[in-house]
Amino acid sequence: MIERDRPDLSIGQRCALLSIPRSSFYYTPQGETEQNLALMRLIDVQFLETPFFGVRQMIWHLRNEGHAVNEKRVRRLMRLMGLMPISQKPNTSKPAKGHRTYPYLLRGLRVDRPNQVWCVDITYLPMRRGFLYLVAIMDRHTRMVLSWRISNTLDADFCPSRQICDANRLPGNGARR
Repeated sequence: MIERDRPDLSIGQRCALLSIPRSSFYYTPQGETEQNLALMRLIDVQFLETPFFGVRQMIWHLRNEGHAVNEKRVRRLMRLMGLMPISQKPNTSKPAKGHRTYPYLLRGLRVDRPNQVWCVDITYLPMRRGFLYLVAIMDRHTRMVLSWRISNTLDADFCPSRQICDANRLPGNGARR
């Protein structure tokens, strides 16, 4: 944003024109430390085994492994990773007033030919410095992957459903014309 090799204006004057502090010009983000990345990896491995572990149980596990961690650090790392423990929420089986209950359309349906039923799966892949999200659209009968995409954000833009429907000339619900 600020060009470093322009001698006509000083760095202070350029920062003043952009209304940013001069310290922001020199700042370089540090990212996570190697120790935090190692803790995130341990948290991820344990969370895959026990997805019901919250912050306190994760602290207990990490301390048993010999790591000196506190609640604030583990809470920040779990929030940064987007991990929420699976726990029972109050009254989740009770429908709200005015909400319609939709029937399960595949109940009793025998899937015996290709392109009859498609399914979608979204999962995340742990990487050295963060995560990648993988979405795959598969045919239920042949179990063939029809399309897949990888992204480092969980935005709807990377979902391949629109492209695969357009390519096969199928409407959005997956039925042939």
